This record gives sequence, C-alpha cells and structure tokens, in this order.
Amino acid sequence: MTIHYGNSRSLGRSRMAERVKVGIVGLGRWARVLTRAAKKSDAIEIVAAFSRSEEKRNAFGKEMGIPVVPDLQTMLSDPEIKGVILTVPNEQHLPVAEEVARAGKHVYTEKPIAATLEDGLQIAALSDRYGVTVTVGHSARLMAGIREIRRRIDAGDLGRVAFIEANFSNERALELTPQTWRWYRHRAPGGPLSQLAIHMFDLLYYLGGEIQEASSTASKLSPVGAEVDDQSMTVLRFADGKLGYVGSCWTSPGIFSVRVFGSKGLMHYEIDFGVWDTPEKIHESSAFYMQHGKDGYGSREILPEPESDMFRAELEMFAKSCRTGERSELDAENGNVAVACLYAALSSIEKNGQAVKLDEVYRDARNRVAEKSRNVA
Repeated sequence: MTIHYGNSRSLGRSRMAERVKVGIVGLGRWARVLTRAAKKSDAIEIVAAFSRSEEKRNAFGKEMGIPVVPDLQTMLSDPEIKGVILTVPNEQHLPVAEEVARAGKHVYTEKPIAATLEDGLQIAALSDRYGVTVTVGHSARLMAGIREIRRRIDAGDLGRVAFIEANFSNERALELTPQTWRWYRHRAPGGPLSQLAIHMFDLLYYLGGEIQEASSTASKLSPVGAEVDDQSMTVLRFADGKLGYVGSCWTSPGIFSVRVFGSKGLMHYEIDFGVWDTPEKIHESSAFYMQHGKDGYGSREILPEPESDMFRAELEMFAKSCRTGERSELDAENGNVAVACLYAALSSIEKNGQAVKLDEVYRDARNRVAEKSRNVA
C-alpha cells in the first residue's frame, strides 16, 4: 500500500491534462529529485526550467526531458504556469520568490524558507501583498512513519507526551572544501544546525506543538578546517512544558531518527539515510516500533510502515494550493517556525547555552524588517 498526502493518483491518466503546470528555478541536484517526484504525479507537471547557467539549463533539459527557458521572465509570462518551484541557494529565496509572486504565480521554496528569519517573514508577507500562496518544502513530516506517530499522539495511545528526541546526522563536514558553499559560516550558519537539524525543528513542532525557547551548544571537530561548527545539541522547551532534544553530527554515517516518550508508551522511528533521495524505498529498511507500558523490550510492538513519497506529497500540496489558492500545512508561517528555532539555537550558542525565547527572535527579526522598510522609504 502507498500513502499519499496530496492529490491521489486514482484520478487516472485520462485527467493528465488537468495537472497544474509549474516551472522550476535552480537546476542542481535537488531540482532533479523534485522533478523525478513530479513525474510520478497526476496532480502537477513541471513544464519549464531555468538556471542562469546555460550549461546547467542544457544538461537539465537533456537529462530530465523538461523544456528550458532562456530567462526567468519567459517563464513568468506564460499564463499556463500557475506556480514556480525554487531550489536556488537559500539567500536567493526572497528576491526570486518576490519576482515570482509579483507575476501572480504561487511560490514553492525548498527548506529552509530563507537564509534569515527577516527574509522568511518578508516571504510570508508576499501572500497578502500579491494574493498567492507560499509552500515550504519541509517534507520530512510527510513520511508515513511520522504521520503515524502524530496519529497515535492525537489518539492518546502514548498518554501524555513529555519528551521528544530527534537526530539527523551525516558525514557532510568530512567532504567540505573552500569551493563548497557549506564551508562558510554566513552561508550555512551552524553547519548541521541549518542544514539538518532544521528538518527536526519542524518535526518537533509538528509532533509537539508550540515551541517556547531553545538552548544549544556546538563544537567543531572535523579535520578539514571549515568555518562552520559540525556538531550541535539543542534542547527545546514547549509551551506546555514538554522538552525536546535535537542532535546533529556532521562527521558520522547518516541517520534520521525520532523518538516520542509518553506516559503510556514510546514510539521509535528510524530510516536509512541512504535512501533519502528515493523516499518510496524508505519503508523497506526503516525501524519502526512502539513500546507499551512498563514491561520494557518484551512489550515492543514492531509497526509496519506503508510506502509513501514525501517529495511527491509536498509537490501535490503545492499543486492544490496553486489550484485553489488555499494555504497548506506547509505554509510560510510554518516554515518560519523552524528558522526561528535555528536562530534561537545560534543565539544560545553565542550566549554559552543560555535559553533564548522564540518570541525574542521573532521580535528582533520584525524590528529589522521594519528598519529596512524605513530606510528604503
């Protein structure tokens, strides 16, 4: 069985012409992942692709079979294109998103919503200014295992949830060179904090609700000498008192794991990071169980995980927003929560682990946006 959280494939091939037509900008590795996901969907179709690099445009068009355009304006002037997928570098999200929204097209940005919370807040404001929706690619919450954990929490199967822990790690820091953008602190703040842990900040928000504050510590242990930290540990305090932990190591084999602890039981979900780019295979090698009561390992229930495709699901959510003009759960406000957690953690690191409230991070970012607006005026 395959679970989809967007439009169903049961619509049939006879309705292929009704697929929402979108463009894609920024033609690196992730554009290929999303394009392959879109090709499996009856809800969305990528009909135009653009990169400032002619070489990248030509290579992408040849490999993926997608028509390429010579400039962004050509894409934005096409009335059949209802939305645009952005896989450009994080610091380019705001200017490109604003250009897309100004043309009346719906916006999809890969996570994070932006490089800074100020940019993220301005991207969120595009919805009201131009009457478009913004979708942010926090796809991890769409995996079947994560959805099942949330279902069981809501059903009360775990009792009162008091603690959630998550870890997303890989070996990226061992591969960095000065020629890679992740080498630099200003482009990948916090190293794995902004590149991996941000996924988990979104997951903990999805599973646990409102996050109040973050405290964090970090270290640099990779021998390659990059500017960025490569180890991080962050504790989150939720508004209802529960605690969360997010760990991220950039010098180890890849892992993605989540555990939720409740008064009646705990759930553990772990996937093989090696199949991240092919999410339809995640269920084949994941570890998923629930431990009941106080009898320990003996009462552990192995849970089946249905097949799912988080990338196709998020694109189908985007397609629905393009079609209806309605926001999805992956909207800009949701995307900004993860960025606020990131910057609270970064601030905490600078303050030697002192807890930093998300409200303060939001307030400071809004003040900077307001100051920027005054200076422009």
